[in-house]
Amino acid sequence: MQSNYPFTIVPYEEATPEVKLIYDDTKRALGLPFVLNWFACQGSNPLLLQGNWTKLRTTLVEGSVPNLIKQLIIYNVSAQRGCQYCAKAHAVFANAMGKSLGDNFVVTENLDSDLIPVSYRTAVKVVTKAALQSASVTATDFEQLADAGFDQGEIQELMAQADLVNMLNTIADISGIKIDNALLEIDS
Repeated sequence: MQSNYPFTIVPYEEATPEVKLIYDDTKRALGLPFVLNWFACQGSNPLLLQGNWTKLRTTLVEGSVPNLIKQLIIYNVSAQRGCQYCAKAHAVFANAMGKSLGDNFVVTENLDSDLIPVSYRTAVKVVTKAALQSASVTATDFEQLADAGFDQGEIQELMAQADLVNMLNTIADISGIKIDNALLEIDS
């Protein structure tokens, strides 16, 4: 991509068979017909790509916490941190999922709306705090999540989003990747 970054986009057509298998898994799990730049910028290092994909898949795609909550957390933290790639990418995913709350409802522009369940808003608030200021998380934060209806396993899953978004933002920012044109087309 850009020669001054140590991360080069490895297009699907140029990827090794090992990397193509990982790319195919990302496309299948995310329901996309293309490989996101976030993965493609790691395509020259299959070990790193596999490890990061495994973490992302098990933390974001799998689990019992609704994916919309997870997307909103990643969007919110990324927007506050100024990670343009992750904020835009996860806004696209969250807004597509948020259509279930109302046809013309743009969930990322209305995070405080009463259309968003209280449990979702609580999770976004608490996990955003954990991602941006982990040392300030207290027992009260965990109690808020429990009071919102999350069990211990779901709270652990939510807190894993704080770690995940930090990894996502770091790789996106240091790699110099730009938002995927194909992802922008989904958003239009």
